[in-house]
Amino acid sequence: MLETTVVVIGGGATGMGTLRDLSMRGVPAILLEQGGLAHGTSSRFHGLLHSGARYAVNDPESARECIEENMILRRVGKQCVEVTEGLFVLTPKDDPTFVDPWIKGCAEAGIKAEEISPAEARRLEPNLTPDAQRVFRVPDSCVDGFRLVLHNRMSAERYGGRALTYHEVIAIRQQNGTVCGVTARNLMTGETVDIACRMVVNAAGSWSGEVAALAGLEAAITPDRGTLVVFNHRFTSRVVNRLHASSDGDIFVPHGSVTILGTTSMPTDRPDDTTPTYPEVTRLLELGEPLFPHVRDYRILRAFAGTRPLYTPGGASGRKASRNFHVVDHAADGLDGMVSVFGGKLTTYRLMAERVSDEVCRRLSVSTPCRTAEEPMVGTVDPALLERAARLFPVRALNLMADRLGDDLPATLQQAEVAALAARASKDTHITDFGGGNPLLCECEMVSLAEVECVARDPATHSLTDIRLRTRLGMGTCQGTFCSLRSVASLVEHGIRLEFAPVDSLCRFLQERWKGLRPAMWGQQAREMEFSRAVYAGILNLDGAMHEQNN
Repeated sequence: MLETTVVVIGGGATGMGTLRDLSMRGVPAILLEQGGLAHGTSSRFHGLLHSGARYAVNDPESARECIEENMILRRVGKQCVEVTEGLFVLTPKDDPTFVDPWIKGCAEAGIKAEEISPAEARRLEPNLTPDAQRVFRVPDSCVDGFRLVLHNRMSAERYGGRALTYHEVIAIRQQNGTVCGVTARNLMTGETVDIACRMVVNAAGSWSGEVAALAGLEAAITPDRGTLVVFNHRFTSRVVNRLHASSDGDIFVPHGSVTILGTTSMPTDRPDDTTPTYPEVTRLLELGEPLFPHVRDYRILRAFAGTRPLYTPGGASGRKASRNFHVVDHAADGLDGMVSVFGGKLTTYRLMAERVSDEVCRRLSVSTPCRTAEEPMVGTVDPALLERAARLFPVRALNLMADRLGDDLPATLQQAEVAALAARASKDTHITDFGGGNPLLCECEMVSLAEVECVARDPATHSLTDIRLRTRLGMGTCQGTFCSLRSVASLVEHGIRLEFAPVDSLCRFLQERWKGLRPAMWGQQAREMEFSRAVYAGILNLDGAMHEQNN
C-alpha cells in the first residue's frame, strides 16, 4: 500500500497544475490518471490561450480571469506559449449592434481591444476576408496543451510530487463519513494499488461526475462535445475570431505549422465521445468561410474532437452554460476530505489549481502561499547547452526541441553525444544524421532519434501515442506514414521496449491517426491516405493485423 496526504484524480492541465501547486507548498501528493499525459480534454482543444474577449459580454467574470491568467502563463510557461495576438472581425453576417457592448465589456474586464482598419487587418493577414467591416486587435495567444501538462509534471516532480499514468481509480474509500484512501487499477498490468490519504481532489474534467459517483456523490457535469478541423498549413499568423456572441466554427488558431478551426458544441452523455464526423467537418468549413473565403481550398490534415466538462447545476447546456469554474468541498454533502473542481477552461487551469489547493491547504492547516504565478515551470536553457545541442540536432528546430524536452534536455543531449561517438567510431551514419548517430525520424515536426529515445525511456511512456503527445511525432503532413515505422524500428534496434509488440504498436498508432483522417477523406488527403494504405497493407502486409484490431 502507498501512503500520501493528497490524491489528485485527473492528469490534465488542472489536475497536474494542482499536483504542482500542492507539491510547491510542501504537501505530499500523488496524481492518478486513467490514460497517458494530456489524454483527455487538455489535448483535444483548439490551442487558444484566451484573452477573455470571447466572454466579455456574456461572462465577464470568465473574461477577467482569462486576461489575468493569459499574462501569467506567458511568464511562467513561456516554452508552451506562442504570443501571436488575435483579431476580432465583424463580417456582413454578424450583428453590428454587438460591437459596442463588446467594447465596453473588454474595457471593464481589462482587455486591451484596439480597433484597426480592415485594410490594415488585410495587410497583417492577407488571406482574411475582404468583406471585413470592423476589426479589433486583442492579446489572444496560442498554447500547447501537451507541453503544458508535461512541464507542470516536471515542476511537480522537482518538489516531490508523483504522477501515475494509466491508473484508473475504481474506488474512493471512506470511514465514518471521511475519505481514507483510494484504490486504482493499473491498466497496463491489471494489478490494483491502494493509496491511503487524508484528502482527495477530483480534477477529472469531463470524467469528474463519474469520479464523484465513486464516492456516492452527484455532480451536475454535462460533457459537451466539440469537433475541430486541422489544416495542413498555417494560413493565418494570428488567432482570428468572429465578432459576435460565442458560436460554432468562429475561431481560427495558428498552431506550429498548421491552422485549427473550431469548434462545435453538442451535449453528450459520454466523456470519451471523441470521434469526429463528416457532417461536422463540412459544417465547420461552411461556418469558417465568412472569415477566410478560400477555406475549402486548403488541404485538411485531419479532424478531432474533445469534450468540455461543463458544470450545469442550473440545467443550462451548450453555449448557454458558463465557462467559469467551481470548487466544491463535499463536506457539505456528507463526505469529509473530498474536494472537486468543476468546469473551467484550459486558459484558467492555473487559477483553478490555486483555488482548489487553497481549499485543501485550509483543511490541512498549511499556510504556505501559492507560488505558481511567479515561478516558471521549467528554467531557461543555458546557451552553452544549446550550442552543444546544435552539433547533434537540426539547428532550425533547436529551440523547439529544447522547449519540448524541458528538464529532460541535458540527459537527452548526453545520450545523443554518446551515440554520436559510437556512430563515428563505427562509421554508421545516415544522410539525416546530425553529427552522426541521431537520425531525423519525423521531418514534418523535426523529431530526431535522441528525442524519441528519451521519451520512450520515461516510465510514463507505454505506446507510440504517448511519444506523439510529447514530441508531435506523426502529427505533420504524412500523419505517421513514415515516422511511425522509423520510430518502431529504431526503438527495436536500440533495445527499448514499449508496452505492445512492435507490429501491434504500429497498428495501434496508425488506427488512432485514421480516426481523425476518415471524416476528411477527399482530394489530396484521400490520395495521401491511399499511398499510406499501400505502404502498410501492400508492402508490409499489415492490412490483416489492422482489420483484426478494428474488430
